[in-house]
Amino acid sequence: MPIVLRASDNQEFVIEKAVAERSMLLKNMLEDVGEASEPIPLPNVSGNILKKVIDYCDHHKDEPVPSPEDDKDAFDAVRRKVDDIDEWDANFLKVDNEQLFEIILAANYLDIKPLLDLGCRVVANMLRGKSPEEIREMFNIENDFTKEEEEQIRRFGE
Repeated sequence: MPIVLRASDNQEFVIEKAVAERSMLLKNMLEDVGEASEPIPLPNVSGNILKKVIDYCDHHKDEPVPSPEDDKDAFDAVRRKVDDIDEWDANFLKVDNEQLFEIILAANYLDIKPLLDLGCRVVANMLRGKSPEEIREMFNIENDFTKEEEEQIRRFGE
């Protein structure tokens, strides 16, 4: 049964049920209401980001969906293997920072834990070894600390 998703900009996407069920939000929705004749509105996700998320879900549709019981083990494994990212997944997330964060937000909203974890690992890798100044520059964050506050924070960290 095909599922129709409607993004916030009214773009519609027709996808397989197996692809939709990578999202726990959509899976639960489909279980609760059954077959939907109307498009499922996703007001928090734009069409270009939804397209990327669908591509990810389509690529991973045959993989087992992690259960909540697997979360702690998966968290520990991810913490140990931040660099261990599948080649397809790494290429999939070679996007600008704005798009990366929108994908992470969409994964969180749609409850697609593997995509959320992947996005967070990519961000963690981007931050590794960077100074606070480099991170501010990378993400265009204004430094609103006074010199005295910065010095106090540095002393506290020692």
